Amino acid sequence: MTIAGCILAGGAGVRMGGQDKGLLPWNGQPLIETVMARFLPQVDTLVVSANRNLAQYQKYGYPVLPDIAEGYAGPLAGIEQAMLHIHGVHALLAVVPCDAPLLPSDLVARLHHALQQSAADIAYAVTAGGDQPVFSLIRAALLPSLSDYLRSGERKVQRWYARCPSIGVPFDDQPNAFTNINTPEMLPTTTPTA
Repeated sequence: MTIAGCILAGGAGVRMGGQDKGLLPWNGQPLIETVMARFLPQVDTLVVSANRNLAQYQKYGYPVLPDIAEGYAGPLAGIEQAMLHIHGVHALLAVVPCDAPLLPSDLVARLHHALQQSAADIAYAVTAGGDQPVFSLIRAALLPSLSDYLRSGERKVQRWYARCPSIGVPFDDQPNAFTNINTPEMLPTTTPTA
């Protein structure tokens, strides 16, 4: 079963002052490059969900997919576009956000194992801190369900997951791996501190 990967970089970056998080510097390179380095070995192909700076994202050589809906419709809109893109080619879609540079190197393997051992169609990471729904593995056959959900005006990821056979996969051994870089203060600085 081949697995496509999708990096979600289509958000408005509100808590980051409206900046495009995927392109912000993280240890000398854009955040998305760090995420790609950790995610690419886990998937067979990659797409990027982005709604601005498309040319910059296209430089990485992977398909860049803007949402159909305008106004930053949330992660599910990006997931829908990725599922449309891989339809009929890949059976599974692995999803991660562009602002998680510490994501587990065994994320997809563990989510895939959970899908194989259950009747679930969606597997997502869970830590003691709560659900991590945008770190997930989704069967591509769920595209009609997702499209119907979005057309109804819904946007919440976990509400859609609740409508589908889904399973949470514990990652308590790597709780910091799901840290999202959401504010400017979380970015590394080269300025010496006193």
